[in-house]
Amino acid sequence: MNRPDTLQGVTAGPHCAAVGFFDGVHLGHAALLRDLARLADERGERALAITFDRHPRVVVQADYVPELLTTTDEKVELLALRGVECAVLTFDQAMAALSAREFMQTILRVKYNVKTLLVGYDHHFGRPQGETFADYARMGADLGIDVLQAEPFLMDGSPVSSSRIRRCLADGDVEAASRMLGRPYGFSARVVHGRHVGTSLGFPTANFATADLAKLLPANGSYLVRVNSQSSVLHGMLYVGTRPTFDASGRTAEVHLFDANADFYGQTLRVDFLCRLRQERRFESAEALRRQLEADRAEALRLLETINPKE
Repeated sequence: MNRPDTLQGVTAGPHCAAVGFFDGVHLGHAALLRDLARLADERGERALAITFDRHPRVVVQADYVPELLTTTDEKVELLALRGVECAVLTFDQAMAALSAREFMQTILRVKYNVKTLLVGYDHHFGRPQGETFADYARMGADLGIDVLQAEPFLMDGSPVSSSRIRRCLADGDVEAASRMLGRPYGFSARVVHGRHVGTSLGFPTANFATADLAKLLPANGSYLVRVNSQSSVLHGMLYVGTRPTFDASGRTAEVHLFDANADFYGQTLRVDFLCRLRQERRFESAEALRRQLEADRAEALRLLETINPKE
């Protein structure tokens, strides 16, 4: 998504700001934003999260393909839910060329009237020149910006970070990823026509246009998921993978919904991962796959009963 660089929608300063890509807007970000709101209130300033419309490495590294946890729209919505205003900057070659001092002066001081800057424990900004927090604090003092450093937010003894969440998803551990996000990990995608392999096995699926998906999918395998359509909330089991039993190529994502016969073609569905059922594997026959799908559905329904017990 390409957003124009604008002050529209941002209340006039002075601002107490945090700068970052904020991918995922996870519990570590939430802790930082709570501190930001508290500081802003104490100092009579407005809390402002400053982020970017694309991952900076996309601009500075031509072959970089980001594995995003949130789209820009999702990120802006989640930041708003944390009670802070949000400014989305267009990250281009000109911005990539700014040194940390130039960024602080032209963007923070002049454009957004930032008086207080809260820096994440491991965050860096501006063209890399080996700056430390002490350098940011010194530059801030010269520019009239009080620079403070936030403490890391720990879970199981380690800082919560976007990269840690990505590693969990790469391992298929959607439950750990969701704990660090503070919500189920998921995606929204349009339903398209597939090869109807699931239907031939007695498990009709809604197939997603994964080529349009600008987010990271977890490791190949089967998952229990919650699906939000335009009119209902459903549950099902989602398969992510390459269909090795049928020697298919390319990665696909398709969901078999429990107790639903609606036609969702062309609709955009929201899918939230609840837990992993099993890894991807190749079966010796379509019948062996069908038997496994039966077992998967029985296990998914059992797990669903523990998540949503009947009254």
